[in-house]
Amino acid sequence: MLKLIQADYAAIRRHGEETYPHECCGVLLGRTDDAGTRIVTSTARCGNTRTDSPQNRYNIDPGELVRIQRQGRERGEDIVGFYHSHPDHPARWSQTDLAEAHWIGCSYVITSVEKGSASLTNSFELAGSDEADKKFLDETIEII
Repeated sequence: MLKLIQADYAAIRRHGEETYPHECCGVLLGRTDDAGTRIVTSTARCGNTRTDSPQNRYNIDPGELVRIQRQGRERGEDIVGFYHSHPDHPARWSQTDLAEAHWIGCSYVITSVEKGSASLTNSFELAGSDEADKKFLDETIEII
């Protein structure tokens, strides 16, 4: 399960609308409780560095990711997930999303942005023990 406050949920969806028709992307920071629930305490917008097909792919610059991780740790937060948008496509993961997801145990949030307006937002946990058996599992989002 992924828990988000309403303001962060709205900010993720707004980010997708602002970058339409390109994909947006960002990082979810927070903590994982004893039951395995990821609780988001802040989000960080990232620039989509994909230049070949930003309308249906995203990439977060590794240097930006390290900076966000370092700043989060200074606040007592860990990276608990990532988010991106799917312009004019469903809020479901693609084979490319799975191939490019590497943070096992993290949440991957996808917002469908239809004609510039955020519609459905879904989350998926990247499960497995390594790259060879990783898979996405549907995950409930609870707005708190």
